[in-house]
Amino acid sequence: MRACNEPGLWRRRVAALLLFSLPFAGQQAWGQQPVQVIVEQARLDRFEDQVEALGTLIANESVDLTAKVTERILAINFESGQEVEEGDVLAEMTSDEQSALLEEARSTMAEARDQYERVRPLADRGFATGTQLDERRREYETAQARYRAVQTRLDDRLVIAPFSGVVGLRNISIGALVEPGTVIARLNDISQVKLDFAVPATFLTSVRPGLPIRASSAAFGDRVFEGEVTSIDNAIDPVTRSILVRAIIPNPDLLLRPGLLMTVELIKDPREALIISEEALVRRAGEGYVFVVTADPDGGETVEQRRVTVGSRRTGEIEVLDGLSEGEFVITHGTNKVRPGQKVTISAEQQPGQGISSIIRQKGS
Repeated sequence: MRACNEPGLWRRRVAALLLFSLPFAGQQAWGQQPVQVIVEQARLDRFEDQVEALGTLIANESVDLTAKVTERILAINFESGQEVEEGDVLAEMTSDEQSALLEEARSTMAEARDQYERVRPLADRGFATGTQLDERRREYETAQARYRAVQTRLDDRLVIAPFSGVVGLRNISIGALVEPGTVIARLNDISQVKLDFAVPATFLTSVRPGLPIRASSAAFGDRVFEGEVTSIDNAIDPVTRSILVRAIIPNPDLLLRPGLLMTVELIKDPREALIISEEALVRRAGEGYVFVVTADPDGGETVEQRRVTVGSRRTGEIEVLDGLSEGEFVITHGTNKVRPGQKVTISAEQQPGQGISSIIRQKGS
């Protein structure tokens, strides 16, 4: 190997060796300086596990209003989208002749009833024979049957709302000839709506009637609709390995309509839990740690590394099952700059739901 005869090169190499052999006094001194950190206080809060799914709205009750006979529409008593009450006559296919026949049958029945009521007390006192009483009873019963038959034929020519609800688009006009099965309109009861959604079968044991749900749709922006589970299907889909769950959502404003796609959050196992921000958790070798700020006897603050057991998560927050107590302060910003036993200075305390940008603006003001 060629000897190093250049004095300048030799001096540079000696200087480099001396530099790397010196203790890191400057770095050690810097490491003892308190580091500014942002902390938050571990708190107890309501917490629940959430199962997200997609669901479709169904009317509470729904029926196609159809004709029962072949006849012409003589009157329509509703408009598309109108709210109607149970028993309202929505369409008529009756004529004056049919109404007159009903009145005739009603009058005949009333007369037969009066004759029967007059003969019955006479028969009880022996002033009329049993044959006369039986004859009057038979006439009354025959008149009743005739009246019911005429009434049934008349009812078949009326389209009546079977329940209260909102009528959909009208499909017929006055004068139209309809046949049995012709759909006149659809009637939906949407005072409350059903929400059907599928959840994985792994949640079968934890899903039960009475669990609350939250639902939202892009059609209504950030608005959230609340309801509860009412029933669960009796079989698991062998293809998707999921089970169909039905919830009921009150709909007093009639905003929700059948067929609407909803994002569903099924809330299960509501409880009170110890909560910290997700930024406070540090992962190392599969374990979870937090840096807890503790007070020194001299009035300063020191960092303590604490292993914690975490539970469920929600947006930006984590449930702590073990290793931390309510009221302790954990570092949320600055975890990459601290080590156990290091002195720190708390520059700000982060509030629940507060972002770092908000803290910076607050400090700047």
